[in-house]
Amino acid sequence: MGVKPDDKASDVRLLDRIRSNPSGRLALKIGIGVLGGLVVAIGIVLIPFPGPGWAIVILGLAILALEFAWARHLLEFTKRHVKNWTHWIARQSLALRALIGLVGMAFVTGIVWATVRISLGVDLIQFAQDWLAEH
Repeated sequence: MGVKPDDKASDVRLLDRIRSNPSGRLALKIGIGVLGGLVVAIGIVLIPFPGPGWAIVILGLAILALEFAWARHLLEFTKRHVKNWTHWIARQSLALRALIGLVGMAFVTGIVWATVRISLGVDLIQFAQDWLAEH
């Protein structure tokens, strides 16, 4: 089930009613700031790992954009550049797209290796070599 136009309008009216009173405006700004900041922070922590890290950061920006103009501008900037990047990649040859994919995969692999090495003290390359030597 999608969001009906009436639902969206009632959400805007609710936020406008909350903003119409000074304590409600402050509470809304604090609540949106805390929630959006928490979502962005979780997304940033997840960026190096396979999964939706960037999508979570963008979701956090969308939450912050409800109350903060700087977040709206940053969200629009991000959407514009992701769209431009996606269209640019789509126009490139298959070989260049494959090369960009391999570089991206190498980058993510390096980040995961460094994260595990620093946080857990485990060298995954040495671990794999030892495991292969045993088997």
